[in-house]
Amino acid sequence: MKLPDMTCFIRRCGLVLLCMMVMDAWSMEKWGGPIDGPPGQKGKNVTFISQDFRNGGITAAYRGFFTASKELGWSVRLIDGKGSDRTIRDALDEAVKSHQDAIIAGGFDIDEFAEAVGAAQRGKIVLAGWHAAAEPGPTKDLFVNISTSPEDVAKIAADYLVASSKGAIGVVIFNDSRFAVANAKTNRMREIIERCLRCKVLAIENIPISAANIQIPFAVSRLDREYGKAWTHSLAINDVYFDSMNVPLARINRTDIRNVSAGDGSSIALGRIKSGRSQQLATVAEPAELQGWQLADELNRAFAGAPPSGYVASPILITTPYLNQNDSIDSDAKNPFRRAYRQIWQK
Repeated sequence: MKLPDMTCFIRRCGLVLLCMMVMDAWSMEKWGGPIDGPPGQKGKNVTFISQDFRNGGITAAYRGFFTASKELGWSVRLIDGKGSDRTIRDALDEAVKSHQDAIIAGGFDIDEFAEAVGAAQRGKIVLAGWHAAAEPGPTKDLFVNISTSPEDVAKIAADYLVASSKGAIGVVIFNDSRFAVANAKTNRMREIIERCLRCKVLAIENIPISAANIQIPFAVSRLDREYGKAWTHSLAINDVYFDSMNVPLARINRTDIRNVSAGDGSSIALGRIKSGRSQQLATVAEPAELQGWQLADELNRAFAGAPPSGYVASPILITTPYLNQNDSIDSDAKNPFRRAYRQIWQK
Protein backbone atom coordinates (compact mmCIF):
# COMPACT_ATOMS: atom_id res chain seq x y z
CA MET A 1 0.00 0.00 0.00
CA LYS A 2 1.47 3.30 -1.06
CA LEU A 3 1.01 6.24 1.29
CA PRO A 4 -0.55 9.36 -0.28
CA ASP A 5 1.44 12.40 -1.32
CA MET A 6 1.85 14.07 2.06
CA THR A 7 2.46 17.64 0.86
CA CYS A 8 -0.69 17.64 -1.26
CA PHE A 9 -2.66 16.08 1.56
CA ILE A 10 -1.54 18.71 4.05
CA ARG A 11 -2.42 21.50 1.65
CA ARG A 12 -5.90 20.16 0.96
CA CYS A 13 -7.04 18.76 4.25
CA GLY A 14 -4.88 20.11 7.06
CA LEU A 15 -3.05 18.44 9.89
CA VAL A 16 -5.95 16.63 11.56
CA LEU A 17 -6.98 14.68 8.48
CA LEU A 18 -3.33 14.01 7.68
CA CYS A 19 -2.88 12.32 11.04
CA MET A 20 -6.08 10.33 10.61
CA MET A 21 -5.01 9.08 7.19
CA VAL A 22 -1.55 8.02 8.29
CA MET A 23 -2.83 6.52 11.53
CA ASP A 24 -5.23 4.30 9.61
CA ALA A 25 -2.78 3.38 6.85
CA TRP A 26 -1.23 0.42 8.65
CA SER A 27 -4.32 -1.00 10.29
CA MET A 28 -6.31 -0.83 7.04
CA GLU A 29 -3.56 -2.42 4.99
CA LYS A 30 -4.13 -5.97 3.95
CA TRP A 31 -1.02 -7.97 3.27
CA GLY A 32 0.79 -6.29 0.39
CA GLY A 33 3.82 -8.56 0.42
CA PRO A 34 4.57 -11.78 -1.45
CA ILE A 35 2.03 -14.60 -1.50
CA ASP A 36 4.14 -17.10 -3.40
CA GLY A 37 7.71 -18.31 -3.24
CA PRO A 38 9.87 -21.38 -2.62
CA PRO A 39 9.13 -23.70 0.29
CA GLY A 40 11.32 -23.55 3.36
CA GLN A 41 14.96 -24.50 2.78
CA LYS A 42 15.98 -26.38 5.89
CA GLY A 43 19.27 -26.70 7.75
CA LYS A 44 20.88 -23.35 6.99
CA ASN A 45 23.46 -21.51 9.10
CA VAL A 46 23.20 -17.72 9.22
CA THR A 47 25.24 -15.07 11.00
CA PHE A 48 23.50 -11.79 11.82
CA ILE A 49 26.03 -9.00 12.47
CA SER A 50 24.53 -5.98 14.23
CA GLN A 51 26.17 -2.58 13.85
CA ASP A 52 25.15 -1.81 17.43
CA PHE A 53 22.55 -3.80 19.34
CA ARG A 54 21.68 -0.71 21.36
CA ASN A 55 19.87 0.48 18.24
CA GLY A 56 16.20 -0.41 18.75
CA GLY A 57 15.49 -0.84 15.05
CA ILE A 58 18.26 -3.40 14.61
CA THR A 59 17.12 -5.21 17.74
CA ALA A 60 13.53 -5.45 16.51
CA ALA A 61 14.59 -6.61 13.05
CA TYR A 62 16.83 -9.28 14.55
CA ARG A 63 14.08 -10.45 16.88
CA GLY A 64 11.74 -10.91 13.91
CA PHE A 65 14.42 -12.66 11.89
CA PHE A 66 15.34 -15.00 14.72
CA THR A 67 11.70 -16.00 15.28
CA ALA A 68 11.15 -16.62 11.57
CA SER A 69 14.41 -18.57 11.28
CA LYS A 70 13.31 -20.96 14.03
CA GLU A 71 10.25 -21.82 11.95
CA LEU A 72 12.52 -22.56 9.01
CA GLY A 73 14.81 -24.73 11.12
CA TRP A 74 17.87 -22.53 10.71
CA SER A 75 20.77 -22.02 13.09
CA VAL A 76 21.32 -18.30 13.74
CA ARG A 77 24.28 -16.65 15.39
CA LEU A 78 24.20 -13.01 16.51
CA ILE A 79 27.34 -10.87 16.74
CA ASP A 80 27.08 -7.37 18.19
CA GLY A 81 29.47 -4.97 16.46
CA LYS A 82 29.01 -2.44 19.31
CA GLY A 83 29.51 0.42 16.85
CA SER A 84 33.08 -0.67 16.06
CA ASP A 85 34.20 -1.13 12.45
CA ARG A 86 37.01 -3.38 13.62
CA THR A 87 34.62 -5.67 15.51
CA ILE A 88 32.33 -5.82 12.48
CA ARG A 89 35.25 -6.60 10.17
CA ASP A 90 36.44 -9.38 12.47
CA ALA A 91 32.90 -10.77 12.63
CA LEU A 92 32.62 -10.79 8.85
CA ASP A 93 35.98 -12.55 8.51
CA GLU A 94 34.99 -15.17 11.09
CA ALA A 95 31.62 -15.78 9.41
CA VAL A 96 33.33 -16.31 6.05
CA LYS A 97 35.90 -18.70 7.55
CA SER A 98 33.16 -20.74 9.26
CA HIS A 99 31.42 -21.23 5.88
CA GLN A 100 28.07 -19.77 6.84
CA ASP A 101 25.26 -20.12 4.30
CA ALA A 102 24.41 -16.45 4.69
CA ILE A 103 25.55 -13.28 6.44
CA ILE A 104 23.24 -10.41 7.31
CA ALA A 105 24.60 -6.87 7.63
CA GLY A 106 22.42 -5.37 10.34
CA GLY A 107 22.48 -1.58 10.14
CA PHE A 108 25.87 -0.91 8.56
CA ASP A 109 26.96 -0.13 4.99
CA ILE A 110 28.33 -3.34 3.56
CA ASP A 111 30.39 -1.53 0.89
CA GLU A 112 32.71 -0.31 3.65
CA PHE A 113 34.01 -3.88 3.97
CA ALA A 114 34.98 -4.72 0.40
CA GLU A 115 37.61 -7.34 1.26
CA ALA A 116 35.21 -9.37 3.40
CA VAL A 117 32.49 -9.01 0.78
CA GLY A 118 34.80 -10.39 -1.88
CA ALA A 119 35.74 -13.34 0.33
CA ALA A 120 32.07 -14.09 1.02
CA GLN A 121 31.23 -13.99 -2.67
CA ARG A 122 34.08 -16.33 -3.51
CA GLY A 123 32.78 -18.67 -0.81
CA LYS A 124 29.24 -18.62 -2.32
CA ILE A 125 27.86 -17.08 0.88
CA VAL A 126 24.62 -15.15 0.46
CA LEU A 127 24.85 -11.56 1.68
CA ALA A 128 21.74 -9.64 2.73
CA GLY A 129 21.19 -6.52 4.79
CA TRP A 130 18.86 -4.47 6.93
CA HIS A 131 19.58 -0.75 6.42
CA ALA A 132 22.85 -1.80 4.79
CA ALA A 133 22.52 0.47 1.74
CA ALA A 134 20.89 3.74 0.76
CA GLU A 135 17.83 2.16 -0.85
CA PRO A 136 15.81 -1.05 -0.47
CA GLY A 137 16.26 -3.89 -2.93
CA PRO A 138 19.23 -5.71 -4.48
CA THR A 139 22.64 -4.02 -4.67
CA LYS A 140 25.91 -4.95 -6.32
CA ASP A 141 26.96 -6.76 -3.13
CA LEU A 142 23.69 -7.74 -1.45
CA PHE A 143 21.06 -10.21 -2.60
CA VAL A 144 18.67 -7.73 -1.05
CA ASN A 145 18.71 -4.77 1.34
CA ILE A 146 15.64 -4.55 3.56
CA SER A 147 14.30 -1.14 4.54
CA THR A 148 11.49 1.21 3.82
CA SER A 149 12.25 3.98 1.35
CA PRO A 150 14.43 6.46 3.27
CA GLU A 151 13.05 9.32 1.19
CA ASP A 152 9.48 8.34 2.09
CA VAL A 153 10.41 8.20 5.78
CA ALA A 154 12.13 11.57 5.62
CA LYS A 155 9.24 13.18 3.75
CA ILE A 156 6.65 11.98 6.26
CA ALA A 157 8.74 13.28 9.18
CA ALA A 158 9.56 16.67 7.66
CA ASP A 159 6.02 17.25 6.35
CA TYR A 160 4.56 16.47 9.77
CA LEU A 161 6.98 18.84 11.50
CA VAL A 162 6.02 21.68 9.14
CA ALA A 163 2.29 20.94 9.34
CA SER A 164 2.27 20.77 13.13
CA SER A 165 4.10 24.10 13.58
CA LYS A 166 3.05 27.73 13.42
CA GLY A 167 5.04 30.77 12.42
CA ALA A 168 8.75 30.85 11.67
CA ILE A 169 10.66 27.71 12.61
CA GLY A 170 14.36 26.92 12.86
CA VAL A 171 15.36 23.28 12.50
CA VAL A 172 18.42 21.33 13.58
CA ILE A 173 18.83 17.98 11.83
CA PHE A 174 20.74 15.19 13.60
CA ASN A 175 22.51 12.78 11.26
CA ASP A 176 25.09 9.99 11.29
CA SER A 177 26.98 10.55 8.04
CA ARG A 178 28.66 7.14 8.18
CA PHE A 179 25.53 5.55 6.73
CA ALA A 180 24.12 6.04 3.25
CA VAL A 181 20.53 5.55 4.43
CA ALA A 182 21.01 8.27 7.08
CA ASN A 183 22.44 10.69 4.51
CA ALA A 184 19.53 10.00 2.17
CA LYS A 185 17.05 10.85 4.95
CA THR A 186 18.95 13.98 5.96
CA ASN A 187 19.21 15.31 2.42
CA ARG A 188 15.50 14.80 1.81
CA MET A 189 14.49 16.45 5.11
CA ARG A 190 16.75 19.40 4.39
CA GLU A 191 15.18 19.85 0.94
CA ILE A 192 11.66 19.88 2.36
CA ILE A 193 12.47 22.33 5.15
CA GLU A 194 14.32 24.65 2.79
CA ARG A 195 11.31 24.77 0.43
CA CYS A 196 9.13 26.05 3.29
CA LEU A 197 9.17 29.87 3.20
CA ARG A 198 8.78 30.24 6.97
CA CYS A 199 11.33 27.52 7.77
CA LYS A 200 15.10 27.48 8.03
CA VAL A 201 17.65 24.72 8.50
CA LEU A 202 19.94 26.07 11.21
CA ALA A 203 22.43 23.20 11.31
CA ILE A 204 23.06 19.59 10.43
CA GLU A 205 24.70 17.92 13.41
CA ASN A 206 26.76 14.85 12.56
CA ILE A 207 26.75 12.67 15.67
CA PRO A 208 27.32 8.90 15.57
CA ILE A 209 24.25 6.99 16.74
CA SER A 210 26.48 4.93 19.03
CA ALA A 211 27.76 8.12 20.74
CA ALA A 212 24.45 10.00 20.93
CA ASN A 213 23.96 9.45 24.65
CA ILE A 214 27.34 11.08 25.33
CA GLN A 215 27.39 13.84 22.72
CA ILE A 216 23.76 15.03 22.68
CA PRO A 217 23.85 16.86 26.07
CA PHE A 218 26.90 18.87 24.96
CA ALA A 219 25.37 19.51 21.53
CA VAL A 220 22.15 20.80 23.10
CA SER A 221 24.02 23.39 25.19
CA ARG A 222 26.16 24.49 22.25
CA LEU A 223 23.23 24.77 19.85
CA ASP A 224 21.23 26.82 22.35
CA ARG A 225 24.15 29.22 22.82
CA GLU A 226 24.57 29.56 19.08
CA TYR A 227 20.96 29.83 17.94
CA GLY A 228 18.91 30.65 21.03
CA LYS A 229 15.18 30.98 20.43
CA ALA A 230 15.70 30.63 16.68
CA TRP A 231 16.04 26.89 17.36
CA THR A 232 12.43 25.72 17.57
CA HIS A 233 12.43 22.17 16.17
CA SER A 234 14.66 19.15 15.64
CA LEU A 235 14.61 16.36 13.10
CA ALA A 236 16.71 13.22 13.47
CA ILE A 237 17.41 10.12 11.41
CA ASN A 238 16.84 7.88 14.44
CA ASP A 239 14.94 8.01 17.75
CA VAL A 240 18.21 7.45 19.63
CA TYR A 241 19.08 11.14 19.41
CA PHE A 242 16.01 12.05 21.43
CA ASP A 243 16.63 9.41 24.11
CA SER A 244 19.14 11.76 25.72
CA MET A 245 17.66 15.13 24.80
CA ASN A 246 14.75 15.89 27.12
CA VAL A 247 16.84 16.29 30.28
CA PRO A 248 19.47 18.67 28.84
CA LEU A 249 16.70 20.72 27.19
CA ALA A 250 14.90 21.01 30.52
CA ARG A 251 18.11 22.09 32.27
CA ILE A 252 18.41 25.11 29.99
CA ASN A 253 14.67 25.85 30.07
CA ARG A 254 14.14 24.92 26.43
CA THR A 255 11.01 22.84 26.84
CA ASP A 256 9.61 24.78 23.88
CA ILE A 257 11.62 22.80 21.31
CA ARG A 258 9.67 20.10 19.46
CA ASN A 259 11.26 16.99 17.95
CA VAL A 260 10.30 14.54 15.18
CA SER A 261 12.27 11.45 14.20
CA ALA A 262 12.59 9.94 10.74
CA GLY A 263 12.96 6.41 12.14
CA ASP A 264 12.89 3.87 13.53
CA GLY A 265 10.03 3.66 16.01
CA SER A 266 11.94 2.22 18.97
CA SER A 267 9.99 0.96 21.96
CA ILE A 268 11.54 3.70 24.13
CA ALA A 269 10.44 6.39 21.68
CA LEU A 270 6.94 4.94 21.38
CA GLY A 271 6.64 4.89 25.16
CA ARG A 272 7.53 8.56 25.57
CA ILE A 273 5.33 9.64 22.65
CA LYS A 274 2.42 7.67 24.11
CA SER A 275 2.83 9.49 27.43
CA GLY A 276 2.20 12.83 25.72
CA ARG A 277 4.73 14.48 28.03
CA SER A 278 7.77 14.25 25.80
CA GLN A 279 9.11 16.95 23.52
CA GLN A 280 9.26 14.28 20.82
CA LEU A 281 5.98 14.68 18.95
CA ALA A 282 6.30 11.79 16.53
CA THR A 283 8.41 9.10 14.96
CA VAL A 284 8.17 7.46 11.57
CA ALA A 285 8.15 3.80 12.46
CA GLU A 286 9.39 1.01 10.29
CA PRO A 287 7.75 -2.41 10.65
CA ALA A 288 11.07 -3.81 11.85
CA GLU A 289 9.73 -7.15 13.05
CA LEU A 290 8.00 -7.66 9.72
CA GLN A 291 11.27 -6.77 8.02
CA GLY A 292 12.99 -9.46 10.09
CA TRP A 293 10.55 -12.02 8.69
CA GLN A 294 11.11 -10.60 5.23
CA LEU A 295 14.85 -11.06 5.68
CA ALA A 296 14.22 -14.74 6.36
CA ASP A 297 11.98 -15.04 3.32
CA GLU A 298 14.44 -13.27 1.02
CA LEU A 299 17.28 -15.51 2.20
CA ASN A 300 15.04 -18.53 1.67
CA ARG A 301 14.53 -17.37 -1.91
CA ALA A 302 18.28 -16.99 -2.38
CA PHE A 303 18.92 -20.49 -1.00
CA ALA A 304 16.33 -21.88 -3.45
CA GLY A 305 17.84 -20.04 -6.42
CA ALA A 306 14.84 -17.70 -6.74
CA PRO A 307 15.03 -13.90 -7.23
CA PRO A 308 14.18 -11.38 -4.50
CA SER A 309 10.49 -10.73 -3.92
CA GLY A 310 10.69 -7.00 -4.65
CA TYR A 311 8.52 -6.17 -1.63
CA VAL A 312 9.12 -2.88 0.22
CA ALA A 313 7.05 -2.22 3.35
CA SER A 314 5.47 1.17 4.05
CA PRO A 315 6.47 3.35 7.02
CA ILE A 316 3.89 4.96 9.28
CA LEU A 317 3.75 8.14 11.31
CA ILE A 318 3.34 7.41 15.03
CA THR A 319 1.91 10.20 17.20
CA THR A 320 0.33 10.41 20.64
CA PRO A 321 -3.22 10.26 19.19
CA TYR A 322 -2.29 7.18 17.19
CA LEU A 323 -0.98 5.38 20.23
CA ASN A 324 -3.93 6.42 22.38
CA GLN A 325 -6.31 4.90 19.85
CA ASN A 326 -4.48 1.57 19.61
CA ASP A 327 -4.31 -1.09 22.29
CA SER A 328 -0.76 -1.97 21.30
CA ILE A 329 2.20 0.19 20.34
CA ASP A 330 3.42 -2.70 18.17
CA SER A 331 3.05 -1.43 14.60
CA ASP A 332 3.26 -5.00 13.31
CA ALA A 333 0.35 -6.28 15.41
CA LYS A 334 -2.38 -5.63 12.85
CA ASN A 335 -0.51 -6.94 9.84
CA PRO A 336 -0.90 -10.61 8.85
CA PHE A 337 2.69 -11.04 7.69
CA ARG A 338 3.46 -14.06 9.86
CA ARG A 339 0.59 -16.06 8.43
CA ALA A 340 1.49 -15.03 4.87
CA TYR A 341 5.11 -16.12 5.17
CA ARG A 342 4.20 -19.40 6.92
CA GLN A 343 1.86 -20.26 4.04
CA ILE A 344 4.70 -19.76 1.57
CA TRP A 345 7.28 -21.77 3.48
CA GLN A 346 5.02 -24.67 4.47
CA LYS A 347 3.89 -25.51 0.96
